[in-house]
Amino acid sequence: MSTTPPTSTPQTSTPRRAAPGVRAAVAGVWVTTAAAIGYVLAFDPTDRTADPTGPCTWHALFGINGPTCGGTRMVWYLLHGDLIQAARHHLLALIGVPFALYALVAWTARVWFGRSWPLPRLSRWVYFAYGVAWLVYAVVLRNLPWPPFAWFDVPNLT
Repeated sequence: MSTTPPTSTPQTSTPRRAAPGVRAAVAGVWVTTAAAIGYVLAFDPTDRTADPTGPCTWHALFGINGPTCGGTRMVWYLLHGDLIQAARHHLLALIGVPFALYALVAWTARVWFGRSWPLPRLSRWVYFAYGVAWLVYAVVLRNLPWPPFAWFDVPNLT
């Protein structure tokens, strides 16, 4: 009596959507991002009109550009298609925008629709180097008074 092993069919697992709390977190990030973009579009950060949030606290305390100085102006110029001025106001944030946007869309696709997108597998040294470069650029290089660094200076408009 011979027994033949049962043939196994490959099990295809359908990706499942995440729990409602996680989906709400993703939606919250999108709503917050939309609100921030709406704020930037409503209150032009490139003019000399005071915004409701007041002047930059870092600039007011220390008198120099800080790690995020120029970020809202970078977003404003990016939304208006002026990449040169966006780079001038915060180069390293501009470099990070496509990566952050892709990560947000990939996260949304996985959590809301159960679709996995490939994520870049970068060494933690890449993230560490980016963080160090961000701080050196944002706090040191942009505050040097001679060219080419003076071009990256973000003037305090308020």
